Amino acid sequence: MSMCSSCSSGSSSTKSWIVHGIVAGAAVAAAIGGGAYLVRYRKFRARVVGIIPARYASSRFEGKPLVNILGKPMIQRTWERAKLATTLDHIVVATDDERIAECCRGFGSDVVMTSESCRNGTERCHEVLQKLDKKYDVVVNIQGDEPLIEPEIIDGIVRSLQLAPDAVFSTAVTSLKPEDAFDPNRVKCVVDNQGYAIYFSRGLIPYSKSGKVNPQFPYMLHLGIQSYDAKFLKIYPELQPTPLQLEEDLEQLKVLENGYKMKVIKS
Repeated sequence: MSMCSSCSSGSSSTKSWIVHGIVAGAAVAAAIGGGAYLVRYRKFRARVVGIIPARYASSRFEGKPLVNILGKPMIQRTWERAKLATTLDHIVVATDDERIAECCRGFGSDVVMTSESCRNGTERCHEVLQKLDKKYDVVVNIQGDEPLIEPEIIDGIVRSLQLAPDAVFSTAVTSLKPEDAFDPNRVKCVVDNQGYAIYFSRGLIPYSKSGKVNPQFPYMLHLGIQSYDAKFLKIYPELQPTPLQLEEDLEQLKVLENGYKMKVIKS
C-alpha cells in the first residue's frame, strides 16, 4: 500500500519538475530556431521507440527481471508503466536470455534477442535498432528494473531531446538524499544554466572544500533512463572508450568527452 500511495503523491511534483525542464528546452529551441521551430518540433525526431534491456545474468541479482512483485514479474511491471507514456510509438524488450524472452512474449511484449557481448544497455539498444523493421528517430533506454517508472519522465526526456537539436542524448535527474552523498552506486550529475550536462560522477559533485555535505546545496542524482538521437546511437559503438569513462565506469562520460551535448531534465 505504501508503494502505491508514494507513487501517487509524487505524481504532481514529478510533472511540475518535468514541465520546468521542458520549458527550459523550449527557450533554447526558440533561441536557435524561433517560433516556427517550436510549431514543428513534434515532426523533428518524431518516431520514438522504447527499448527495455533485460539481462538474466547479474553478479548482484541473478534473474532480477523475473522476480515476482505482487503477482507479476518485474519486467512486466516496467513494461506496463512504459506503455502509459504518450511519446512512445513502439516498445520492445531486449534480452540475451530465452527465459526472459518467453516471459515477455507471454504478457504481450515484443522481444528482440541480443548478443551476450553487449557491454551495456546503450550497446544493446544499438543492436536492437539495427534489427527493427521500422526506422525510428529517437531511442529511449528504459531500465528493466524500474517497475514504478513514471511515464511522465519518459515523455519528458523525449520532448527535451526533440526541443534541443544541438543535443544527441537526454536523461533525467532528481534530488540526491544526504545519506546517498558518498555512495558510489548513486551517480551524481551537475548541469549548466541551460540544462545541459557538465559532468557525472560516482563521487559527490560539486565537492565542498569542507569535505562535508552542504545541506543547503541542491545535489542531483542521475536516474538511469536516457534517450538518444538514433543517428548518434549508430555511431556510439564506434567511439573509443575515454579516460573519464573508464575511471568512473560511466558510459555517459564517453558522450561528453567526445564533445556531444546532453540535455537533462529534473524530476
